[in-house]
Amino acid sequence: MFCPKCGSLLLPKKEGSKKVLMCSCGYKSSNVEQTKITETVTKKEKDVEVIEKEVNVLPKIKEKCEKCGHDTAFYWTMQTRAGDEPETKFLRCEKCKHTWRDYD
Repeated sequence: MFCPKCGSLLLPKKEGSKKVLMCSCGYKSSNVEQTKITETVTKKEKDVEVIEKEVNVLPKIKEKCEKCGHDTAFYWTMQTRAGDEPETKFLRCEKCKHTWRDYD
């Protein structure tokens, strides 16, 4: 049901032991006995595609891995200290997945 004053949806509320339909504009309707509140929820099935290989969207940089010696690594930055200090640069080897920090 909708409010005859402003057109908003009337919401059920309790006033003491009595149920009324109220609007945010202040309108009250005591015609609750004839009102039936129902809600239908439909559940949609979602298809999930499983990707077997790892997809990496991080940018690459020429940096030598200290573990395996490979010369390409992915990198990202993160604020790990106070806001007035520089970000920390993280590197991950493209080949062996070894991760390290670069404080330069």
